[in-house]
Amino acid sequence: MKIPESPRATSKILEDIINQKDRSKIALVLGADIGPTDPKGRYLHWEKIKHLPTPEGFTSEEYWFATKAARQKISKKLPLLDKKGNPFSFCVPDTLQKELHWLDQNAAGSITMDQPITNPHTRDTYLVSSLIEESISSSQLEGASTTRNVAKEMLRQGREPKDHSEKMIFNNYKAMGVIRDYREEELTPSLILHLHEVLTKGTLEDPNKAGKLRDSEDDIHVVDTSESAVLHTPPDANELEKRLSRICDFANSANDNEFIHPVVKAIILHFMIGYDHPFVDGNGRTARALFYWSMAKNGYWLMEFVSISSIIKQAPVKYGKAYLHAETDENDLTYFLIHQADVIRKGVTSLHEYLNRKASEIEEAEKLLDNSKAKGQLNHRQLSLLKHALKNPNSIYRIQEHQASHAISYQTARTDLLKMSDDLNLLRKRKYGNSFVFVSPPDLRARLVENKL
Repeated sequence: MKIPESPRATSKILEDIINQKDRSKIALVLGADIGPTDPKGRYLHWEKIKHLPTPEGFTSEEYWFATKAARQKISKKLPLLDKKGNPFSFCVPDTLQKELHWLDQNAAGSITMDQPITNPHTRDTYLVSSLIEESISSSQLEGASTTRNVAKEMLRQGREPKDHSEKMIFNNYKAMGVIRDYREEELTPSLILHLHEVLTKGTLEDPNKAGKLRDSEDDIHVVDTSESAVLHTPPDANELEKRLSRICDFANSANDNEFIHPVVKAIILHFMIGYDHPFVDGNGRTARALFYWSMAKNGYWLMEFVSISSIIKQAPVKYGKAYLHAETDENDLTYFLIHQADVIRKGVTSLHEYLNRKASEIEEAEKLLDNSKAKGQLNHRQLSLLKHALKNPNSIYRIQEHQASHAISYQTARTDLLKMSDDLNLLRKRKYGNSFVFVSPPDLRARLVENKL
C-alpha cells in the first residue's frame, strides 16, 4: 500500500486561476454547480479524481477546487487535533446521510422483528456466536493465525489458550464482555487503559505494557511490510495523556447546539485511537472495541450481534486507505466515515442473511422430527444442536461447550443433552474420563427419515 498523493492546497489552485486573468474562467470555476460528490455520489480523493473526466472547461485541479469548496460549505471542525495541532473535520454528504438513516432504522431503537435475536429465550445463543466471531476476526486482523474452528472450540470449551494467537482471541472475547458491563458509563482514560489491558494480557513482548500508554522509548510506526514503507507516524508519547483525555471529552459531550450523529461519533472514536496509536500494540483491537462501546451506549443494540472485523478482514487494504485518505486530504474524516458506514451496513445485512439461513436450517431439522417421538420435545438450543449433528456425523458434544454456546447454566446444558441421549436417542452418551460426552450417530438423518426414532 502506498501513501496517496496529497492534492495541492486549494489556496494555491485559486491563486493560479486568478493569475490567468481570464474572467470567464474565474466565473466558471467559482460559480460552478458542483457538489461534494461526483455524479455517481462518490466522495472521491484527489488520487482518483485526477484521473477522471472533468466537467467541460475544467482542468483536474480546477474540478478538485470546486469539489473542495462544496465540501467546505458543509464541513464541521472537530475538537480533535492532528499531531501538528490542526483540527480534524468531516461532512455528511447526502450519500452518507442516507446510510446513517438506514442504520437508524435497522440497528437502533425499538426495532420490531420476528427474529430470534429479539426473543429473550434465544438471543443469548446468537449473541455468543457474534461475540466469538468478532473476537476471532478482530484478532486475525492483527496477526492471530489460529483457525476459526480451533478458536471456537477453545472459547466454547472454556479451556486455557495454548499460544499467542489463541490468547489474542480469548482476550478479545473477554473485552467484548467488558464493553457490555460499561456501556452505560462515561468514557474515561482509565476505562480505555483497562480495555487495552484485557485485550493484550499475555500477548505483548513486554507484559508491563498491557494497559499502559507507550513512552518516548517506544519507536512506533504503522508500516506496510510488503512495501517496506512507513504509512503513519503517530503523535509523540508525551502528548498521549492529553490526547486521550480530549478523546474522552469528545465521546462524552452532548451539546445540543452542535449535534454529531452517534454513529459518526462512534466511527470518529475508532479513527482517533488508530491515529494516535497510544499503545505499543493492540491499537486496532482497542479502536474497534471503543466503537462497539459507543454504539452500545447510544442504543444501537443490534450492533452487539454484528461483527465489523469480519467485514473489514475481507478488504483490509480499503480499511487502511480510508485512514490514509483522511490524513492526506487536510484531515477530512469523511473518507473514513463513509468506509465504516458501508462496513456496518454490510455487517447488518450479513446478520440478517445469517439469521434467515439458521431459521431455514432449524425448520429443516424440525420437519425431520414430524413423525418422531421427539416432535415438539426439543427447545431452540436442542434444535440447533440437532441441526449441527445432522450435518456433522460423529461430532462430539460436551456439556461445557453447550453451556458456553448458549450462555446457560451447567445444569440446564446437562439436562438438554441428557434428554437428547437418554430420552430421545438422538445422541449417543459415552463415558469420557470422569464425565460424559455426547456423539451424533452417523446414521441419524437416515433413522429420522425412516421414522425409526
